[in-house]
Amino acid sequence: MEQVQRNTVQCISPVGLHTMAYKEWGDPKNEKVLVCVHGITRVSDDFDGLARALSDEYRVVCPDVVGRGHSGWLRDPRYYQVPQYVSDMVTLLARIDAQTVHWFGTSMGGLIGMGLASLPDNPIRKLVLNDIGPAMNIAALTRIGDYVRQDIRFATFDEGAKFVRDVALSFGPHTEDEWHKIAADVLRQNTDGQWIRHYDLKVAFPFKGATPEQAQQTEIALWAAYDAITCPTLVVRGAESDLLSRETAQAMTQRGPKAKLVELPGIGHAPTFLHADQIEIAKEFLLG
Repeated sequence: MEQVQRNTVQCISPVGLHTMAYKEWGDPKNEKVLVCVHGITRVSDDFDGLARALSDEYRVVCPDVVGRGHSGWLRDPRYYQVPQYVSDMVTLLARIDAQTVHWFGTSMGGLIGMGLASLPDNPIRKLVLNDIGPAMNIAALTRIGDYVRQDIRFATFDEGAKFVRDVALSFGPHTEDEWHKIAADVLRQNTDGQWIRHYDLKVAFPFKGATPEQAQQTEIALWAAYDAITCPTLVVRGAESDLLSRETAQAMTQRGPKAKLVELPGIGHAPTFLHADQIEIAKEFLLG
């Protein structure tokens, strides 16, 4: 029988306290811990398939990053940024008493992993970066920013599910049941009975008014972080990704931790790791 439960931990930002929810799979006494962190508008439930497949080997911990899912929201949206998220993860690791961890990060979750793995004395021993790197395509970031900030409400679940599917087509081919789960994980009903997305729309704040100069400074800082990583690293790239270019992914194999690179044909941003072949890639790297 699989062991899975939801818990919360209290975290702090410069403007006060907030809760971060997390989903935990496997034996809570297992010292082998895998932390899985989702993308900007996704949730911990994204990793149900991966966690189920790995929970015999690991205690798998999947947080809802603050502002998403079952977690609280920040009082000041300026702090919806990677440094705050890294701080929250340090608090989470203290709560679960994890001395060392393996890390699987999709998109934003990968940036959080990079930020933590770049710090001296960090606990990450293996790192999977799912379709993310230090250099990101500006047009793709703009597309994501526009999508994130839209306050869209749906009269029915089916309308919401169609919207989620349309914007998630780059995830690649999925069954009808899988598309239903991808949508159901991120839609909820408000008090008026409308279906809305599960997150604080202010998570889009960092995208607001971003200039090319700021983007360039961010890229320099991210490459510096990447170059400081020393643990074994795997980069998974959707071959059709508009966020992580092949050029950047190749550069990641040559500098910093000199990552191993796997490209997945017919998939854009970002692979979901719902399918056995993708799960096997993660398993092989993490347990190999």
